[in-house]
Amino acid sequence: MELNTAIAELEARGQAAKAASRRLAYISTEVKNKALHNIAQDLLAQKDQIIAANQVDYRQAQAAGLTAAMLDRLMLNASRLEGIASDVLAVEALPDPVGEVFDMRTLPNGLVIGKKRVPLGVIGSIYEARPNVTIDISVLCLKSGNAVMLRGGSETINSNTALVKVIQEAIARAGMPQGAVQFVDSTARELVEHMLRMRTIDLIVPRGGAGLIKFVADNACMPVVTGGIGVCHTYVDKRADIAKSVAIVYNAKVQRPTVCNALDAILVHVDIAPTFLPAVAAELGKAGVELHCDRRALSILGPNPSLKLKPAVEEDWGKEFLALIAAVKVVDSIDEALAHIEKYGSGHSESIVTEDYTSGMRFLNEVDAACVYINASTRFTDGGQFGLGAEVGISTQKFHARGPMGLKEMTSYKWIIFGSGHVRPG
Repeated sequence: MELNTAIAELEARGQAAKAASRRLAYISTEVKNKALHNIAQDLLAQKDQIIAANQVDYRQAQAAGLTAAMLDRLMLNASRLEGIASDVLAVEALPDPVGEVFDMRTLPNGLVIGKKRVPLGVIGSIYEARPNVTIDISVLCLKSGNAVMLRGGSETINSNTALVKVIQEAIARAGMPQGAVQFVDSTARELVEHMLRMRTIDLIVPRGGAGLIKFVADNACMPVVTGGIGVCHTYVDKRADIAKSVAIVYNAKVQRPTVCNALDAILVHVDIAPTFLPAVAAELGKAGVELHCDRRALSILGPNPSLKLKPAVEEDWGKEFLALIAAVKVVDSIDEALAHIEKYGSGHSESIVTEDYTSGMRFLNEVDAACVYINASTRFTDGGQFGLGAEVGISTQKFHARGPMGLKEMTSYKWIIFGSGHVRPG
């Protein structure tokens, strides 16, 4: 397709999304829930076609040499589709935030004033290698009364085309306005650049690697919510429970290593390191985890032919591995652990394992991250796990949303004022 024609089509889709957003702003919860219910049913009813389209993408991605992490994110199977459909139903079951009236009060002059929750308008999303994002973002936008414009990566073009067809047909049967879900089916990079200048889009949420997120943040003319880069630490304090610590670290690293909330670095207090490190290394070794250790950690663990051990280098600190690799550092105090996280963390998810209340509260109060844990795995940083049904993304910003972005994060508010002939005195 000629570029000018593709840009004209993109603009037309933006206008259609904007028009749809005006109707979505006041459409009933019943219609929204029916649309989401249809999506969940149709995902399962058409799973064979969706998986077949995904297999085309997967084979092409393999041939192109995509990393194991990217391939894992790209892949859809029956089990994953069942999980996605279950997440859609979870969003359907959540309260509709639109129209909620809050902070109402009566002023001394008799005016009654407060706020009413409203949708943002049109949400644009540019993302890579994760076809489940197509569903997650669409259902959260629809339930929160927003239209959506989707631009997935070229590596998932067939998967996303199949999924968007399911969404559009399902919501049309429920009575949703035409144009509520738009999909950019061209893989031309120039369309991304144009999309970032479209005045019909109210907010852009990029999901992908650091390069994509930086490009969107640097070039977008509308507000951007960035995040998703997760350099996640777990600090094992001197008063940690060993068994609890091993289980938490193992889960955070091994349960799904290719995602942003997986553990990247283990910080361990010097007093507990001789006991904890051999125990956790033995468990991580069973899963084939490679440990990049500082000098003190290496002296405790090595040499050991049954473990994958490497001396840590500076580049290991602050690195998102997205693989069965973790950096390990022995620290002398919680102060050193906090300083390390401040220097190398990405503001995503950080955890402390401790039985000491004071240390736990210091960590909770002093770590500057979207999600801070005491005695729990960072793998819980997820919209579904937080009871949000799903997420549009995980924001590491502080405006306007932080952490997993669910329904309420897809809304704003307007002031509503009730008078009885009030005029402002001179």
